[in-house]
Amino acid sequence: MSAALPIETIGMTKRFGAFAALDDVSIKIEAGGFHALLGENGAGKSTLVKCIMGFYAPTSGSLLVDNREVAIAGPKAAQAQGLGMVYQHFTLVPSLTGAENLVIARADVPRLIDWGRERAALAAFMAGMPFRLDLDRPVATLSAGEKQKLEIVKQLSLKARFLILDEPTSVLTPAEAEEVLGLLRGMTDAGALTVLMISHKFREVETFARSFSVLRRGRLAGGGAVGAVSRDDMAAMMMGERRIRTVAARSGSPDPERTVLQLDGVTATDPSGLRRIAIDSLSVRAREIVGIAGVSGNGQKELADVLGGQARATGGRVAVAGAPYAGTRAESRSRRVRFIPEEPLRNACAPQMSVAENIGFRAFDRRTDGRTGFWLDTGGLRRRARDLIARFGVKTASAEAPIATLSGGNVQRAVLARELTDPVDLLIVVNPCFGLDFAAVSDIRSRIVAARNGGTAVLLISEDLDEILELSDRILVMSEGRLVYETTAAEAEIGAIGRHMAGHH
Repeated sequence: MSAALPIETIGMTKRFGAFAALDDVSIKIEAGGFHALLGENGAGKSTLVKCIMGFYAPTSGSLLVDNREVAIAGPKAAQAQGLGMVYQHFTLVPSLTGAENLVIARADVPRLIDWGRERAALAAFMAGMPFRLDLDRPVATLSAGEKQKLEIVKQLSLKARFLILDEPTSVLTPAEAEEVLGLLRGMTDAGALTVLMISHKFREVETFARSFSVLRRGRLAGGGAVGAVSRDDMAAMMMGERRIRTVAARSGSPDPERTVLQLDGVTATDPSGLRRIAIDSLSVRAREIVGIAGVSGNGQKELADVLGGQARATGGRVAVAGAPYAGTRAESRSRRVRFIPEEPLRNACAPQMSVAENIGFRAFDRRTDGRTGFWLDTGGLRRRARDLIARFGVKTASAEAPIATLSGGNVQRAVLARELTDPVDLLIVVNPCFGLDFAAVSDIRSRIVAARNGGTAVLLISEDLDEILELSDRILVMSEGRLVYETTAAEAEIGAIGRHMAGHH
């Protein structure tokens, strides 16, 4: 196998008009290095790797590949230099086999493919790979871990000697993540590959990377050898002088006498009828966070749709405070149930309406005495919104700005302001911190725990296992539409959770 490539950026700068997305960034990654790139959303990480891969032409600065200055005109030119990238979302063709995906990825694929010759070449290539894959299976039948391995094998088959990984484990179980990153670390140790990994998971960085760099607001904020710098210091590099709000601790025990949410024998399907869920029993008590862990696509969305009133159960019973519950607006108001779906800008907001109007959706038709009002009190709506914007730290140009102009973290803060202002007995949240930066994650998790500490029953459906472990009192694992494992947070064992997430019940 070819030798790993050293990579260096010197004064890399990329401007979009007057805005500097990347400002004078110099990073050196030795041949055979495993380097982590850290930073909040908008820090410049994506811009840097897009400049390396030729998606962007840098405004100024240089890229050195194998100690020679090169100008990368596009992804194909990057491939020719031995540079490859594995994206956060899969780029494989689901209906084709692994072998077919590998062959069509080449720049020199012939019009008429000699499959006998291609299969022999692929077999010889795979014999030298640390990954074991069945290349004859359609990609659609592969697990997320197998797809991620195939994406990596695809880049290695294209002779990549420097590989960029963009949040590589966001769709993997803990065991799959450990296997994939461990194999790549082995290749870097053998001098066959250099890796640059964008990650927000400190545990992964500390386990697999040898060195790291931190970007903040487009500039290099620090870096060093992994192990020589504490997590707190890494976080300080990311945040600058701002203080990170540590997640509030759970206080008080769940109330055994008050079961707020109860599901018994609930079945449902997605609109296609292909994905089914069957929940034998699920309960959430007052002052309890029940976390549902699972790899994406195992029925979490269908469960959330039933609880949020977006889909009807085909069987069984959903009860809130002992009475049947179907998720209507009247029911959610009278039972004090609040639902925060994934990607709230798309699923819980009217993007072009103002921040004030979006915050007012819960109460715009209510008078101060609680009865339904006929006339819209726009002055009161604005005053209430301004108060909540200040209380929840929503950063916006004004209360009248369209909510679509806010960052993801501030959209989530605005939705939490709307949903958590009045007393809440049951809070259902789905992937609340997906795609958010370090500060927003800490803030939003603290507000969820604060609601729990105040007596709210919380059902947390999340694909982020760290989030589940950090927040939950009790943890359930969902696999293939069923709840297959339960543990208390105090007794949680990540290996057992991971095995059940992977379907090894």
